Amino acid sequence: MFKIDTSYRSKESEIMDDFDLMGNDLRRTLKDLENINAWLGGNQITIDGIKKLISECPKSKKISIADIGCGNGAMLRKIAKWAESKNYNFELTGIDANAHAVQIATELSENQTNLKFLDYNIFSKIFKEMEFDIILCTLTLHHFKDREIMSLIKQLSQQSRLGVVVNDLQRSSSAYFLFKAFCAVFVHNKIARKDGLISILRGFKKEDIKKFALEIPAENHEISWKWAFRYQWIIKKNH
Repeated sequence: MFKIDTSYRSKESEIMDDFDLMGNDLRRTLKDLENINAWLGGNQITIDGIKKLISECPKSKKISIADIGCGNGAMLRKIAKWAESKNYNFELTGIDANAHAVQIATELSENQTNLKFLDYNIFSKIFKEMEFDIILCTLTLHHFKDREIMSLIKQLSQQSRLGVVVNDLQRSSSAYFLFKAFCAVFVHNKIARKDGLISILRGFKKEDIKKFALEIPAENHEISWKWAFRYQWIIKKNH
């Protein structure tokens, strides 16, 4: 039987790493990734993280939330719908370095008054100067090298008042082969299939996340495995 080595994070690039990707290829791939995330229950992991960070906040308080690497904005639209159903007052901002993705997200979210999108690079000065109550990192962290992640996590922690919620992939052979089988039946977009498998090999084991957490020891870290082959990492600010 074919085996795959998951000892180390893959350094292979994804097609979606190209910030110039645009047009129907980008739109279709983002939609397929949105569907995959919804089918496998991944959105709820991020929402559950938000719940924990706002558990002591009054519902009347306006909570500013940013989602970095937001793609077509699906995660924020889901959050907006949930917040409305629970009478929370959220101010939502999607950040993505791909201006074409931001344009798509803006179009798809035109009926949401509390939701905006910005085409900023998260390592840029303009973004680093921004502050939010909560920063979300949903299926974004695995796109970076370890040293970049260590720097980014410290940066996001400093930019957030309540904390950070990371929702990302577990690197395992089981996840790889199950996703491959899932794609054979349900996903016919070549970019989504190829990038999805590379994403898993660029994902994390629990010890990886624990190593990153050591970069900000002053904060409260909660690392949990979630279905389907995800890690939820909540960084709660100590006040």
